[in-house]
Amino acid sequence: MRSPELIRDDIIKQLATVIDPELGIDIVNLGLVYSIDLDQEGICLVKMTLTTMGCPLTDVLATAVTKAAKRVPEVKNVDVQFVWEPVWTPAKMSRAARLALGIHS
Repeated sequence: MRSPELIRDDIIKQLATVIDPELGIDIVNLGLVYSIDLDQEGICLVKMTLTTMGCPLTDVLATAVTKAAKRVPEVKNVDVQFVWEPVWTPAKMSRAARLALGIHS
């Protein structure tokens, strides 16, 4: 049986394969994923945000996140919750994401 830390790392790796269609960068490096919780029954709760409220890609990203997380054997079901607090800002992006988008701060 794998440790919760290893499982969580695997989920993060899978979520990093989900690319934001508008920005062309994965949701992990964009800083859109706020938390990941996996319970004993294999239900994974992913709390994430979007770069803008009212983004038309909510359903597309939720489906992609669900598919990605389910690639981890311990994940049986996924609940994606979109949250708006704290508000996303470019400061939440990784250095690599900022450089890819030409943000040099």
